[in-house]
Amino acid sequence: MRLKTSTHLLMLLLVAPLLSGCLERGQPTMVDSSADDDAFCRANNVAVGSPQYVACRRDRDAQRNTASTRADRQQRDLGEYMLNHPEHP
Repeated sequence: MRLKTSTHLLMLLLVAPLLSGCLERGQPTMVDSSADDDAFCRANNVAVGSPQYVACRRDRDAQRNTASTRADRQQRDLGEYMLNHPEHP
């Protein structure tokens, strides 16, 4: 009985790190893109602190959020399609 318990414990310890990746729910890490946005807005000859600069940074944020939302929606749609059509790999 003792050998069986220790074997199960050893197997659990070996499998646990492999399963720990399943705990991440697809939430990406936060990426600091402020330097890229700043460089983009400055490349368009917009002065830092001006209303045009603020609008440029706001537009870049909106574009990034739209792209992220679109990618999330596409992933969700693909998952739903795969669930509803198991005959197509």
